[in-house]
Amino acid sequence: MTLTLDPASALETPRPAGPRRRWLGDPIWARPALWALLAATAVLYLWDLGASGWANEFYAASAQAGSQSWKAWLFASLDAGNAITVDKPPAAMWVMGLSMRIFGVNSWSLLVPEALMGVASVALLYAAVRRWFGPVAGLLAGAALAVTPVAVLMFRFDNPDALLVLLMTAAAYATVRAVEKGSWKWLALTGVLIGFGFLTKMMQAFLVLPGFALVYLLAAPIGLWRRVRDLLIAGAALVVSGGWFVLLVSLWPASSRPYIAGSTNNTLWQLAIGYNGLGRIFGGEGNPGGSSGGPGGGGRGFGGGMFGGQTGITRMFGDSFGLEISWLLPAALVALVALLVGTVRAPRTDRTRAAAILWGAWTVVTALTFSYMSGIAHEYYSVALAPGIAALVGIGATVLWGWRSHILARAGLAAMVAVTAAWDFELLGRVSWAPVLRWFVLVGGLIAAAALLVPGSLLRRAGVVAVAALAVVTTGAAGAAWGVGTAGTAHTGSTPSSGPAGVSTGGRGGFPGGGFPGRGSSQRGAFPGGAFPGGAFPGGAFPDGAFPGGSELPSFPGGGTGQNGRTGAPQGSPRGGGQTVSSELVGLLKATGTRWAAATNGSMEAAPLQLASGRPVMAIGGFTGSDPSPTLAEFQAYVKAGEVRYYLGGGMGGGFGRGGGGGSISEWVEQNFTSTTVGGSTVYDLSKPKTAA
Repeated sequence: MTLTLDPASALETPRPAGPRRRWLGDPIWARPALWALLAATAVLYLWDLGASGWANEFYAASAQAGSQSWKAWLFASLDAGNAITVDKPPAAMWVMGLSMRIFGVNSWSLLVPEALMGVASVALLYAAVRRWFGPVAGLLAGAALAVTPVAVLMFRFDNPDALLVLLMTAAAYATVRAVEKGSWKWLALTGVLIGFGFLTKMMQAFLVLPGFALVYLLAAPIGLWRRVRDLLIAGAALVVSGGWFVLLVSLWPASSRPYIAGSTNNTLWQLAIGYNGLGRIFGGEGNPGGSSGGPGGGGRGFGGGMFGGQTGITRMFGDSFGLEISWLLPAALVALVALLVGTVRAPRTDRTRAAAILWGAWTVVTALTFSYMSGIAHEYYSVALAPGIAALVGIGATVLWGWRSHILARAGLAAMVAVTAAWDFELLGRVSWAPVLRWFVLVGGLIAAAALLVPGSLLRRAGVVAVAALAVVTTGAAGAAWGVGTAGTAHTGSTPSSGPAGVSTGGRGGFPGGGFPGRGSSQRGAFPGGAFPGGAFPGGAFPDGAFPGGSELPSFPGGGTGQNGRTGAPQGSPRGGGQTVSSELVGLLKATGTRWAAATNGSMEAAPLQLASGRPVMAIGGFTGSDPSPTLAEFQAYVKAGEVRYYLGGGMGGGFGRGGGGGSISEWVEQNFTSTTVGGSTVYDLSKPKTAA
């Protein structure tokens, strides 16, 4: 049986096409409810924000560098000396770097912009959904986004994902406005926003484009050729807004700018297509530049099951991604199917079907891409799914409620609640957390689902309200509780994962404990017992060898082997990630006046030193020490010119997968300079060679 949308029927879309409903047309409670939602979201994202310290020191160091040097700010350099960039485009670092310039170099100036981006994303999602479906749908969607665990995590963290979600949500709002009257101007704004999304996280921003383009092509109330023309204009706007920086980097002399990390030929083109493009989809073999990278980049030995769980259609529901994003995913998929079936005979411009296409394509395309990508797939990437899922849940619940005089609509509502109750019961069982909540969600959800099947005419008004309230509470309670628990926990490192403190999650984040050795989520530390399970990586070693690059676990300033914190490191200045940098070593670096206070292999050692001392520290080889910059000859020239004062032994050495210049540089330094020990770290004074270097 197929639902039809006869305007006189009870199945008519609650917000039919026509003049848009302004604030004055909304119920009196709508605006106060919105402000309450935004205030609660702000508290959730801002509360005890400084507990995470520098969060991801890699990006924090770049923001610090941008606060000291405009060139470093423009290119998103890792250091103010402009040796090498981060392995992402610079838009997110622009925001954090400006915040540090204005408010000083501290954890709050780094992380508050991310939290405010989260509040803005909730507001924009509310506005986009409310525009066609009213304030109830907008509030449900906004609240669902606000408490999604991975959203809580990333809007309190300094990775680029917060800005990416904000830009994509803003682009969805612009698309909604464009579809209403067939406006090329609003559609061009969509292109501009996605272009800046490209400058935030490159091709990931393009995952929402199929849905945006399809909904305009199908639903805009203008002729076909005008729709095609408008899409071409939006495409041109995207190219200009995202391409100007690529052109700038291409025209800027390579000798006077930092090396583009993640590329093998010092170009943004290769970074976009390889390391942050095909390398993410196909792994190391799909990366034209052979840039396998480490955590944060696709790579042989680090794809598939290493991070994010095994590839396949169920990946978003697996142990890695499930606790981050899947709490409401089953309900969203049920809503998508119900909306499409219910509007199968609707006019071309029907807004309910248009919304299903827009948010449904966002969700399905992104989820399938993450599910089958063979390169690195960190679970926090799934924050890009959160707005699509939240919108489908809010719209689906509201529209099906408006259609509830029909048995199929009631069945759809009941299915949304029942599958959520069953799935959330399963997720809470995986972590053995909140058993009372677990059973409340299951039992309450099944009762609500059964009650939703009863025709409204058989229930009194109070009964209808009670059923609706029970359905909303049981559907959202588990994910919201996990999200609130996430906000109450400090998160640091390069691979954070959501969840309350002290809860075992079965080893998410690729490494047991949810993070890179010594740099994972602080709620679970690094490795149980301070080492790999059983004393070694599964199978006895890393794929293709021991530690990536053939080395052992990396050392950190002050000693240690990347276990919980810096094992054996002297007491000193603690910074984000739980890392401790020797105060003696910090004092040594602060006393320098050279272009770089020191150089060391990889950002995992360079970033905390730079953040603690406030002085530029060259990360040889970039994030993992695997980028081919600087070469030995370039480093020797820097030393000869007196631009690098110290070299610190240890670090990531050979890098993850392809090996950088760190090995040859360290050998040259060891042969030509005398080492001393400062604060537990091996230090070479490059101004005092054994012989003429």
